[in-house]
Amino acid sequence: MAVTLKDVAERAGVSRSAVSRTYTGGASVAKNTRRKIEKAAKELGYSPNVLASSLTTGRTKLIGLVSNNFHNPIFLEVFDLFTKGLQDRGLRPLLVNLTDEVDPENSVRMLRAYSVDAVIVASSTLPESFAQGFRDAGVPVVHSFGRHVETPKVNVLGINNIQAGQLAAQTLVARGYQHIGFMGGPERATSTQDRYKGFIDEMALHPQVKVTSSFAEKYSFDAGRVEMLRLVAGKPAEAYFCGDDVLTIGALSAIQSRGLNVPDDIGLLGLNDMEMAAWANVDLTTIHNPIKEIVAASVEMVDAMLTDDTRAPEARLFACHVVERGTLRPLV
Repeated sequence: MAVTLKDVAERAGVSRSAVSRTYTGGASVAKNTRRKIEKAAKELGYSPNVLASSLTTGRTKLIGLVSNNFHNPIFLEVFDLFTKGLQDRGLRPLLVNLTDEVDPENSVRMLRAYSVDAVIVASSTLPESFAQGFRDAGVPVVHSFGRHVETPKVNVLGINNIQAGQLAAQTLVARGYQHIGFMGGPERATSTQDRYKGFIDEMALHPQVKVTSSFAEKYSFDAGRVEMLRLVAGKPAEAYFCGDDVLTIGALSAIQSRGLNVPDDIGLLGLNDMEMAAWANVDLTTIHNPIKEIVAASVEMVDAMLTDDTRAPEARLFACHVVERGTLRPLV
């Protein structure tokens, strides 16, 4: 049978309320009493029932972790970092799959039913209005990898995707390519829209370079492969900014399957610097997205919001840079 709070109280020779206070954050317990309770709990193998304690504290320590792109393996890295970061702070992640979901109403209803203390929306494709649905329902929310705005209505952390698009264009122009392509993710995704805008705006400064653009159906390997197969069947560009690593790796597969070489025949530039990008058989030149730093800052912000719900929403930008590997020709 499970060891109960009553068992610990009897072993320690204290009241049940003293045991309860010992395992309630911020509650006052005499040092000597706490030592006796912790000793008794260890001897009995007692673990406090956190769900039961939430009835007293009003806090479940559950954090909703919401995302909508489980096709992209980058989110395995993201979820690993988030779950570890939350658990290290005594918080418990509740993972929610929002694939194909664009209306926050259902998610808000479900997460409120679980009495989550806060929500992290981990998505680079959803608009700020999605995270606002949680805020409007009275749930503290952080939008990680969200679209940057100057006056945010919710906390937003990530890179400036417009600047990332500009950096991609500058990187390809600097290598002397005369026909450059943008192969983005789905057009409806905010990250695609912003990366495309930055890319096109920068390319407008280089009218001597031919520019073409296209969009894949999803941020996925298969979608990147399908779109690149279509492109190489015609007159492909000399190099492409694909807007996402997994999309770029799909494009790489398509190019190689047609007997072409990267970077000799076609150059490729990704974005994210996911772990797979550094694999020897991939060796992808990409734009580094500081995912670890964004996740760590998001977890810190959520933890702070639980003790201070008066904090004004803020937007935090993180710098990105090019990681040189083997899918682009050298600088000219």
